[in-house]
Amino acid sequence: MSAAGPRQRASPAADGVARRQTGQPGSDLARSSSLRTQLLRWLLVPLTLLFLADAIGSYGVARHLADQVYDGELLEIARELSLHVKPNGVHPTFDLEKDAERTLLLDQYDDVHYAVRTRDGTSIAGDADITPPPTRAGPGPTYYDSALGGAPVRVVQLATTDGATGSVTVAVAETRVKRHGLVNAIMVGVILPQLLLIVIAGIVLWAGVARGLAPLARLRQAVAARSHLDLSPVSVPEVPAEVHPLVTAINDLMTRLEEILSYQSRFIADAAHQLRTPVAGLKAHVEVALREDDPAQAKQTIAHLYTAVERMSRLVAQLLSLARNEPTTLRKLELAPLDLAKLAFDVTMEWVPEAYRRDIDLGFEGVEPHATVRGDPTRLTELINNLLDNAIRYSRDSGRVTVRVASQPPRLSVSDDGPLIPVAERERIFERFHRLLGTHADGSGLGLAIVQEIAKLHDAKITLSEDADGLGNTFTITFPA
Repeated sequence: MSAAGPRQRASPAADGVARRQTGQPGSDLARSSSLRTQLLRWLLVPLTLLFLADAIGSYGVARHLADQVYDGELLEIARELSLHVKPNGVHPTFDLEKDAERTLLLDQYDDVHYAVRTRDGTSIAGDADITPPPTRAGPGPTYYDSALGGAPVRVVQLATTDGATGSVTVAVAETRVKRHGLVNAIMVGVILPQLLLIVIAGIVLWAGVARGLAPLARLRQAVAARSHLDLSPVSVPEVPAEVHPLVTAINDLMTRLEEILSYQSRFIADAAHQLRTPVAGLKAHVEVALREDDPAQAKQTIAHLYTAVERMSRLVAQLLSLARNEPTTLRKLELAPLDLAKLAFDVTMEWVPEAYRRDIDLGFEGVEPHATVRGDPTRLTELINNLLDNAIRYSRDSGRVTVRVASQPPRLSVSDDGPLIPVAERERIFERFHRLLGTHADGSGLGLAIVQEIAKLHDAKITLSEDADGLGNTFTITFPA
């Protein structure tokens, strides 16, 4: 064979090895909570946290207000007690009658205690267990929390200084019973309405989420109630805008499933129809062979049987090839750069024995440099095999078949000397099981359909034209540059 122009005979070459790739199974889907639970969690948990933060803040405010209300009464008691501090030489004294003390310290809810001390901490009167303030007191009244007899108390300390009595402090301590009562009353008045509001908000949110998710429930019911044969678009009235993409995706899936199932049904029907005749022929040949007593006639019948089996085997192989290359059932191809001229040359050499048997002049005209395309070598080999099978099968005896490869743009063409295909038939010739009237060569009408499907997988365009010498046809596959 020559690189270009001159025609030479090809010699047989080794067969290629086809590879099949299988995909890995997808990872397991993790189980997740319902959408209702997630929405309620995201809505109610922040509300609950806000409620708790507000309760803590309200408690601090209520306690501050209670202290403000009752601290004034403590201060008045401390001032009244400071009036009874009298000078007595070096050390001051405290002059308060018992009845006046009981009246001054009388309280309906709390226990009130007092302590009068000198500057150096010496107790003059009252309860010496009242602790002084934790920090140094200023000139004004000092309020602080302490404990007395194991009970929490609120204490006010008042410092009095004059020339007669010297520096004296009066501390008054009061238990927190009425303060706690006021805090509780404030908290009940503030927290209960808020808690009620949270409960009402939770009920409203629950109902709102249920109402918002109702279209999803109706969609689920609509899909679950369908028959496996009903692939019409799903229609759910009043679907929210957020659910529209889901419904659109489901309807798109339904359309693709309908297309695939339609193809499968058509393929099964076509396969059954095409296999019926060869199977009937096989059965007839077997019946004849069983009734034949003459060994010579039986051998001839078995030879016919072998031919019929070979024809049916080829038909089954083509049906499987057509199913394998159907775009609707094929995973995405992994295309890689390959030398189209070398691939076409190797495949052409494999057909030399068949061409020689039919006395067909098989030639190859390549290019230099080589034409590089992105493709799947297994399927492109199948494409070239079907083109050569079609060309050799339908070419006249002692005819010519030429395989040509060009690089600008990358294209492959196969010319034959077969019957000229009319222009009106050039579109239908690629349909499945379509055969021209008047052709007597064996064939299933699937070879060119397989060629077209493989060309589509490679984004290539297939055209049919009259051969340059006017005898036969030229099939050309043009690949993307």
